[in-house]
Amino acid sequence: MPVAARPVAVPGAAVAADPSYERLLNGTFDAGKEPWWSSGNTPTAVTDGRLCAQVPGGTVNPWDSMIGQDDLPIEQGQPYTLRFDASASRPVQFRAVLQQAAAPHATVLNKTVEAATIPQTYTFAGISPVTDTHGQISFQAGGATEPYTLCLDNISVIGGIVPPGGVRDFGPAVRVNQLGYVADGPKRATYVTTATTPLDWRLIAAGNQVVASGHTEPYGPDALSGDAVQLIDFGRYHGTGTGFRLAVGDDVSKPFDIGSHVYAGLRRDALAYFYNNRSGIAIEAQYVGAEYARAAGHLGVAPNQGDTSVPCYPGTCDYSLDVRGGWYDAGDHGKYVVNGALAAWQLLDLYEETGAGVSLKIPEGGNRVPDVLDEARWELEFLLRMQAPSGLVHHKVHDEKWTALGTPPAADPQPRYLYPVSTAATLNLAAVGARCARVYARWDHRFAARCLSAAEKAWTAARQNPAIYAPPGGEGGGAYDDTKVTDEFSWAAAELFGATGRTSYKRFITTTLQAADGFSWQETGGLADLALARVAYRLPLLDRLRLRQRIASVADSYLAGLRSQGYANPYKPADGQYVWGSNSGTANNAMILAIAADLTGRPAYRSAALESLDYLLGRNAIGQSYVTGYGERSSHHQHHRFWAHSLNPALPSPYPGSLAGGPNSHLQDPVAQRNLQGCAPATCYLDEIGSYSTNEVAVNWNSALAWLTAYADTR
Repeated sequence: MPVAARPVAVPGAAVAADPSYERLLNGTFDAGKEPWWSSGNTPTAVTDGRLCAQVPGGTVNPWDSMIGQDDLPIEQGQPYTLRFDASASRPVQFRAVLQQAAAPHATVLNKTVEAATIPQTYTFAGISPVTDTHGQISFQAGGATEPYTLCLDNISVIGGIVPPGGVRDFGPAVRVNQLGYVADGPKRATYVTTATTPLDWRLIAAGNQVVASGHTEPYGPDALSGDAVQLIDFGRYHGTGTGFRLAVGDDVSKPFDIGSHVYAGLRRDALAYFYNNRSGIAIEAQYVGAEYARAAGHLGVAPNQGDTSVPCYPGTCDYSLDVRGGWYDAGDHGKYVVNGALAAWQLLDLYEETGAGVSLKIPEGGNRVPDVLDEARWELEFLLRMQAPSGLVHHKVHDEKWTALGTPPAADPQPRYLYPVSTAATLNLAAVGARCARVYARWDHRFAARCLSAAEKAWTAARQNPAIYAPPGGEGGGAYDDTKVTDEFSWAAAELFGATGRTSYKRFITTTLQAADGFSWQETGGLADLALARVAYRLPLLDRLRLRQRIASVADSYLAGLRSQGYANPYKPADGQYVWGSNSGTANNAMILAIAADLTGRPAYRSAALESLDYLLGRNAIGQSYVTGYGERSSHHQHHRFWAHSLNPALPSPYPGSLAGGPNSHLQDPVAQRNLQGCAPATCYLDEIGSYSTNEVAVNWNSALAWLTAYADTR
């Protein structure tokens, strides 16, 4: 093939790696077109093994029509070579650009390409003026007077000397809970070492005096992290204070506190997450501070196109609904019934577990209703609005296309749609509506009656339509597809039985809590037992005893799993593969341990629930707290449209108390694929905004953290 441009020697460049590192993913389009993106006016498709784009006419600037890929690592002073094949339906000019994705858009290369109708190979080179993990390759085809087709293939960007994934820093070898330890709870740590004999450890107070000492316990290889470790137990120390450190030889941990209420601040911040992620209301500085304040999103104020009158997705129904309010589910602007209902349920259960709880900085504060119930109601009102006249419930509402990172909710210009009703969503409303009716009866009888009416209407509709499933895939929002709803039927029946006492619901309670499943938005069968545990007075004595034994048996499994790992964690996947949102598995399993402690009085369950927080807050394979603002090494680049400081300095970092999803063995985003190949399961995590499969936030993950920290602060 003719070559339009050839590699050139680049004066002053450092010596590139040998072998050279490929920085792009799927440049041959053998795996479809992911993770390539294109402008909204430039549809693309893989045709005959090439990515072909329909470039519009009548645009002005080159960047008005683009095809690109994000999150390429670039290193200052290093040369990069871009190579690709291109052709067009007529001779055209376009630009090939490698640069920073965000301001100041430092540029490695920006070249004009003369494309012909016959495919040609193009090669360009340049030196990066900066180091950034958010480099972007783009082909900028805007400015054409007439439309045309542009096809690309065999795209490659080679350069840099840091291997994919870089050299990862996991911090000190002594891994501790970087927030602190409850004074009368377990106090354990993990030490990474190849030594096989006991070693001396020292507990050092803030004034540098040694206040306790002892010997480590050799453990050996920890399968899920790949580390050789020893364990440290300093539980015999009963002092309190701040700024403690744990040392083994010259290895010293990050500082931590010991006290009766070390979780008081995190308990409040974990709940403040929800106000920060409300839809349909301005987030005011008086509650969150000026940095986190923002305009209300999705109230039909331009450029928003919802959510006060949202039409159904074309071809699915002929009406619109007012579905304002609720919480944005995760890092996007979508609102999903199955996820939101679980989060709201967990806040209601938190209230039943710990009582009125802490005061929150929210607009409803001071109305004599517990603030956690005011916050849960913001989501419950949205869930009620998602119910169609038939009694069935729409599965979700979200944008037609994905919005870009760094887009505040009020700046979202995308059309919004109600997506079809589903049996799963309908049963979620039945379940959480019934819990709402029981919990709010004391505080707002009229609202409780609304919840019960909606729950019973949803139950009837689901019985009449037991197999309407949300489809997989889609764009602009998560699918949350689920083709097994026997678990949702069982959960809803248990909650309706708890709310009404009607034995007619009992025959539909067909599932029990299972250690292998725990609970999640997709596996709700175990929630039937947890619901019954709150209304055990409605059960005969023998049924109560069996219920307690079932929950204790699952707790025993989680306790054994926690004790069998070098980094104590009640989440231990049987196949050794961590899943998306694994940290919520840790928190949810700890919640089950805590409930088992309530039911049985067994101290080991309480200790395990508290020790689970150690894992989330730094005693883990990467030596990092997964909770923003808590611990010297804490996650603060989570995937979120508004909390996007790492891409746009004008926007904030995540609010303190935000829980990252955590290790995910399946590497389901380009950043993880590019940087984590071959990772040990417990280390498959990156604190990068682009790594949505390891570093997203979600309402049902923070509700689990809120529940667990409330328990830790009150038990």
